[in-house]
Amino acid sequence: MTLPAEHVLPSLTAAAAAMRRHELTATDLLDRVLATADKYDPTLGVYLTRFDERARKQAADADAKFAADLPLPPLAGIPVGVKDILAHSYAKTTAQSLVLDPAWGASVGDCTVVRRLEAAGAIVTGKVTTMEFAIGLPDPDKPFPIPRNPWDPARWAGGSSSGSASGVAAGMFLGAIGTDTGGSIRMPAFFTGTTGLKPTFGRVPKSGVVPLSYTLDHVGPIARSAADCALLLSVIAGHDAADPYSAAAPIDDYVGALTGDLNGITIGVDDLDRYATAGIDPLMQQRFTAAVDVLREAGATIVPIELPMYPEAMAVGVVVLMAESHAYHRRTLRSQWQDYGKSTRLLMAVGSAIGGADYVQAQRVRRIAKERMAELLGTVDLVVTPTGHLAAPTIDSLDQLRPLSILDSMHTPYWNPLGNPVLAVPIGLGGNKTPLSMSIAGRHFAEASVLRAGDAYQRRTDHHSQIPTAVR
Repeated sequence: MTLPAEHVLPSLTAAAAAMRRHELTATDLLDRVLATADKYDPTLGVYLTRFDERARKQAADADAKFAADLPLPPLAGIPVGVKDILAHSYAKTTAQSLVLDPAWGASVGDCTVVRRLEAAGAIVTGKVTTMEFAIGLPDPDKPFPIPRNPWDPARWAGGSSSGSASGVAAGMFLGAIGTDTGGSIRMPAFFTGTTGLKPTFGRVPKSGVVPLSYTLDHVGPIARSAADCALLLSVIAGHDAADPYSAAAPIDDYVGALTGDLNGITIGVDDLDRYATAGIDPLMQQRFTAAVDVLREAGATIVPIELPMYPEAMAVGVVVLMAESHAYHRRTLRSQWQDYGKSTRLLMAVGSAIGGADYVQAQRVRRIAKERMAELLGTVDLVVTPTGHLAAPTIDSLDQLRPLSILDSMHTPYWNPLGNPVLAVPIGLGGNKTPLSMSIAGRHFAEASVLRAGDAYQRRTDHHSQIPTAVR
């Protein structure tokens, strides 16, 4: 497949600026992303539902306001995809499952994040693919698209925010919203060469989002760059009384924090090679070392560290996820067992074996791990590690009966029990010619610092702007 030059898109931030300079219209931009979807979505499996007619009307409305030089919100005219566990009143929310009652989404209408996006002028182009209820693996026996990787359609786009990341990488929209319970923003960002932010737990409200794990779920942006993620976060962040886990911490100027340098910043680095139990891509160490060198060149002081309680935090994430997801799905697992995908029902059923004492103990260990990480982040400003050690696997290699094996060389679940903000950024291609990634983590509610580091790195590299080979 070859993408015509006219369909190579600007970044989200560049497009927003170009429309304000009258160098690009919202209608032209929308036409280009929809044409890209027409051509490549049958192969890549990004969309569950498209909002073409509605989107065209919104683009025309935005263009009329641009032409009149009226004041416009920050995302005016920007096409955005939304993961199909976020309720939107224009389409049924399915969570890519035969199980979810359509009445759930109808009762919600628009979730808080969708309302904020559209109030900021974003054009939601449709609902995009996820793993079922944001967990598990693609199931070819179910009537949903299999999300494939734009770098190699024989490979997986990652889970669970598959369509969000794949659609950004392929140019079907300029930004997207995903969710992250054990790496569901950062894994697909890693596999597709995009940039994905898991904000601090509670930074972005989960109101109107289908829950998976009440105390591990995060909502966040996926886009080409850290700068794009900063702009999206500035719109979707903030307290919402409808979400009991929503934090009241003040919002920073995420866009203004992007200074382009890291002077005065100390970064602790852990290569995590010792925990890559499924293996290490032959180019990972080279790519990661080069990425750390770029951070040093940007002004950061680099020091070696060891992540505290890594095995314990990983185990806590699994126990809490299984217990909380089973609590939500217990009734329908009994009544609609066959309607769930193989890997989804297997994972959720594990929660029935986790007792109250196990859950309480996991939460106690979780508290200690959070304290140890806070102590570490009292000595360094940021923590950098590989996002994982193996690039995107082939879809044929995914084992429905061993769904957690995909995490054996993936390090994303460590951060969900801790709740810290983490940004995944591409660092070049691995041995199979698909992207590798590093993660930048910071203190709670220090998204501005995390994004500053990602942006400083991306100003000096071009990995985030590379067009995937399947749509080049």
